[in-house]
Amino acid sequence: MSDIKKVVLAYSGGLDTSVIIPWLKENYKNCEVIAMCADVGQGDELEPVREKAIKSGASKIYIEDLTKPFIEEYVWPTLKAGAVYEGKYLLGTSFARPIIAKALVEIAEKEGADAIAHGATGKGNDQVRFELTVKALAPHLKIIAPWREWDIKSREDAIDYAEKHGVPVPVTKKRPYSMDRNIWHLSHEGADLESPWNEPQDDVYMVTTTPEKAPDKATYVEIEFEKGIPVAVDGQRLDSVALLTKLNELGAANGIGIADIVENRLVGMKSRGVYENPGGSILYYAHRELEYLTLDRATMHYKEQVAVRYAELVYDGMWYSPLKEALDAFVDSTQQNVTGLVRLKLYKGNIMSAGSKSPYSLYHEGFVTFGYDEVYNQADAEGFINLFGLPLKVRALMQKEAKKTNE
Repeated sequence: MSDIKKVVLAYSGGLDTSVIIPWLKENYKNCEVIAMCADVGQGDELEPVREKAIKSGASKIYIEDLTKPFIEEYVWPTLKAGAVYEGKYLLGTSFARPIIAKALVEIAEKEGADAIAHGATGKGNDQVRFELTVKALAPHLKIIAPWREWDIKSREDAIDYAEKHGVPVPVTKKRPYSMDRNIWHLSHEGADLESPWNEPQDDVYMVTTTPEKAPDKATYVEIEFEKGIPVAVDGQRLDSVALLTKLNELGAANGIGIADIVENRLVGMKSRGVYENPGGSILYYAHRELEYLTLDRATMHYKEQVAVRYAELVYDGMWYSPLKEALDAFVDSTQQNVTGLVRLKLYKGNIMSAGSKSPYSLYHEGFVTFGYDEVYNQADAEGFINLFGLPLKVRALMQKEAKKTNE
């Protein structure tokens, strides 16, 4: 502990990181603590966070606006991959951690810090995501994870510690949900949600309207993509932040994007999370619709397998791994013709297809029509079926002969 003179802390102003500043100073011989707050579109007013960090004992605070690079360098690649963890989770917390950790490393090197610190618990995935990124980018930095060291055993203990040290926190013992928010999603864990039998209460949702309260009239939206990246909504070209913000508003108003999942954490236990992903759910659906038009069968089916592995890598904190880089190259290759327009119908929590078109569409009406055509000789199918089914025929003949021999 004595060799730690300066620490850069991933600071959110929430419960865990609020108590870490005084704890570090108490337990690491009054080391200097520099707070780094990453703005990834969580929508919070950041000036109170600045004041709070200084009052809690930080020597200075960096507030880094990472929203645009977060979307373009972390969200869009995952969207193009079609990566969804265990069929439901759109990885909102998972791919935010690498960009935050990268900023921590950059500030630590700028400030000549000895270590970085984070508020992730010893039971969760985030500790892995933060620390693997640091190991990949700056292996010389020491890592301090207070939840693996201190005597605080619960969020209630942390609240008591904060009160004792005069640190205000945005949660109470009556509403001790653990939440993570950025422009892509809002997650909820803990309290009554820890029992998978408990239905989430309506007051849990802070972004999305519940489907029951959504409008009785459907909303239509058109999304344009270029090489797998969304670039326009309803004919209006928008930058990444404005585009996702608009889709979040449309989705939230129509009850889109609520996911309730009992997921397998990397550290070996199951946990229950409720996620709000209005804009992200719309984009995943629309992107998939365009791939139905533009990807050939073999590529699409193989990409589905890649998506599962890609999601695991992102979830596991392996953003800067060689395999993730290799899969990115594959995904980028598949997206060269994923350009076009998708129209969707949003209604009370549901997303429905309402049309899609692309200049690179592989759908050919002349081939698939049930009407008269001159481009497809149906008699050709007989030879194809004979060859395609030959292994099955040979196996059946073998079984027949073997049965005769054994009688």
